[in-house]
Amino acid sequence: MESKYSILLSLLMLQCLSLLCVSQSQDFDFFYFVQQWPGSYCDTKQSCCYPNTGKPAADFGIHGLWPNYEDGSYPSNCDPSNSFNQTKISDLISNMQKNWPSLACPSSNSIQFWTHEWEKHGTCSESVLSQHGYFDTALSLKGKTNLLEALKSAGINPDGNSYSLVDIKNAINGAIGYTPWIECNVDASGNSQLYQIYLCVDNSGSDLIECPVFPKGKCGSEIEFPSF
Repeated sequence: MESKYSILLSLLMLQCLSLLCVSQSQDFDFFYFVQQWPGSYCDTKQSCCYPNTGKPAADFGIHGLWPNYEDGSYPSNCDPSNSFNQTKISDLISNMQKNWPSLACPSSNSIQFWTHEWEKHGTCSESVLSQHGYFDTALSLKGKTNLLEALKSAGINPDGNSYSLVDIKNAINGAIGYTPWIECNVDASGNSQLYQIYLCVDNSGSDLIECPVFPKGKCGSEIEFPSF
């Protein structure tokens, strides 16, 4: 009889530990909100493919909303049981097609892209955001941070010319009030170009904050801003 109680107690303890691990894996310090310039995605050796809906607008598109830790690491794939479900975001699809398009080849309806973003990153924020809330929050942040307008207002245009990295950061900081991190890639000729812009968001997904830590990587002091 005693051994049965011992086994039951052990099973209960294992279950509690399992739940604790899941809970801990969903804790995080802040989000990176990442937007990418389509001209730079496409102006590479691998090129790009427009989604089935056609060529996206010449504007920054969402890449993702990524939970992160202040030590620079990040959780991923936190809940395999909570897979992407298109029916949960049906009211957001048209907005997502416009603001969160996939440029990967072959051409697609972007569902695979959104699936990846939710299952790798979004599931790690489910303690604060539902699946619908995750995508809706990212779309809302995109509306609050008009990066292209911020750059154009400072005379920085997607015209294939090179601009100072400092000027790009200052233009965004001046318009939005927070310091961005800039990621570069290289075009087919090996020139450094403006690829992605990272902003940081508090762990409720509500407000922009100064980034506790920036990703690793480096851009040149002058980078191209290609047309699209």
